[in-house]
Amino acid sequence: MLTVDVDKPTESVAPVVAAMQARDLSLGFGSATILSDIDVDIAKGEITALIGPTGSGKTTFLRSLNRMNDKVSKHWHRGEVLLDGSSIYAPGVQLMTLRRRVGMMFQRPNPFPMSIAENVLSGVKAHRIASKQHYRQIVETRLREVGLFDAVANRLGASPFSLSGGQQQLLCLARALAVGPDILLLDEPTSSLDPISTENIEELIRSLVPALTIIIVTHNLGQAARVSDRTMFFYQGKLVETGPTSQIFEDPKEPETARYVSGRMG
Repeated sequence: MLTVDVDKPTESVAPVVAAMQARDLSLGFGSATILSDIDVDIAKGEITALIGPTGSGKTTFLRSLNRMNDKVSKHWHRGEVLLDGSSIYAPGVQLMTLRRRVGMMFQRPNPFPMSIAENVLSGVKAHRIASKQHYRQIVETRLREVGLFDAVANRLGASPFSLSGGQQQLLCLARALAVGPDILLLDEPTSSLDPISTENIEELIRSLVPALTIIIVTHNLGQAARVSDRTMFFYQGKLVETGPTSQIFEDPKEPETARYVSGRMG
């Protein structure tokens, strides 16, 4: 016989406060449809991991959030991506302003061919965020934020290509943070790094929330489980399941998700 404890209060789940939203979003290139019918809220002030097999559409989705796909020939979209309730595809949206608010760091370090300090300042200058008298403080603050300042304090005018791969990726992160984004998109940011550099960047990513909203594509399921608050699982161009990371990994609702997170897929 089923009994009910009437004295125990019913637990309620707080609704997600969305930083961005996708509504009936489909994406493709030419005649190829990469993603179909994506409808999801991305939680503000949390880390959301995008996982799934190669070719499932997760990177295409990530790049849609600041319209990086616009640069690709024959790109098309249907539906909407909303930032603060407004479409990022609306007429009059300035891509430079959008990409300041929704920054991005790529799979491999991509420092610019200028000095270490100038890399940090490149976006600051482009957006005219600060006057020249504040440049030195911005460089130091952002490099300290990513744990790189002590290693480069005496060579801020040197080439970034003299740094290790992990240090270059930290520099790229400092550059992204320098413009004060609200949301940061990370496309497999540790895939080319050694385990120690990977651990350092994961710790740094965790320290950035809840001040920032972070969305990270990763093929490393251990990384997704370690760093993210929520997880979205993509498979064959569909968003199959999304929810708290613990639920996705420990109690997935969909059989495809269960097969993937258990290592029985791919």
